[in-house]
Amino acid sequence: MKATAADRVKLALGFWSSLRLLGIPPQEVARHAHLPLTVIDDPVVTTAQYYAIWQAYAELVGDTATGIVKLATAFETAQYPPAALATFHARDFRDALTRMTRYKQMCPPESLCFREEGGLGIIELDWQHATEPGPPVLVGITLAYLLELGRRGTGQPLTAYSVEFVHDMGNTEVLEAYFGCSVRVGASGNRLTLRGSDLERPFVSYNEELLEILTPALDRSLDEQRSKRKISSKVKWILSRYLSRGRIDIQTVAIELGLSDRTLQRRLMEEGENFKQLLAQTRHEQALAYLADPSLEIKEVAFLVGYEDQNSFYRAFRTWEGESPANWRVAQDHWRSSLVTE
Repeated sequence: MKATAADRVKLALGFWSSLRLLGIPPQEVARHAHLPLTVIDDPVVTTAQYYAIWQAYAELVGDTATGIVKLATAFETAQYPPAALATFHARDFRDALTRMTRYKQMCPPESLCFREEGGLGIIELDWQHATEPGPPVLVGITLAYLLELGRRGTGQPLTAYSVEFVHDMGNTEVLEAYFGCSVRVGASGNRLTLRGSDLERPFVSYNEELLEILTPALDRSLDEQRSKRKISSKVKWILSRYLSRGRIDIQTVAIELGLSDRTLQRRLMEEGENFKQLLAQTRHEQALAYLADPSLEIKEVAFLVGYEDQNSFYRAFRTWEGESPANWRVAQDHWRSSLVTE
């Protein structure tokens, strides 16, 4: 299945070669992910395929934490894509992280937010254009890569101040040894916190001439990508972040987009969409993602997707899937078990 314009994810050029260095045949990853072998030679995949590849890698390694550390250290700097090269050749660690959060917008589905607060640098991971969160191994490798960037750029064995993850990450002792700090799971968000003094460390890989070439080209690409992005994708992205905050309407989303609600309605109509349908789609997609997490009770899932009472969620879910959330979860568990025993 080819990726559509609204759902295109580029695999890093060095991904498959890094797996080979770890002794993991790319063909085995593709088969384990239930994807055609042609995916290995196709640099563009769908978000679902991207997630499946990462999940397959984690399952083949056996432990999420081990898979994160192995791949973070195996990935060769020479195989970084242009956007990552612009961060590697930045002036200092702060400049690198600022560039990373900006240019990561061109490489969905991960989204990064960087801020400084109380003498610390905090990077939070979220998901752009994707209503379903990525697998834990992808979360971990993204945050590990940021620290790895600082280590390689400065030439210093930097450690993190703290690391937090939403989901279980396997052997946390492995992660604590890599990050050099305590690792917390079950947190409200996925975030890497760094010491402010480390942000000021200069990069030995700083290359002003190369940045003068890369920066204008990357900025143009980012501007072009933003202008082409469908308004319906932007609406779903905003909805996915507002659902658990209570009632959300088209006026709220329009304000976020800097539009009037009438203009937003018109632009959605031009794409053959309407706000009510997008809200239902977003709730449906997020409900499936949350139900796949056995640690969440169904009443919690109902709240997270914006339903004030569980009965309303049950009625909506039956409309979407033709069965109750509980029965759907049981069926998915049986399906996953069958894959393991095959």
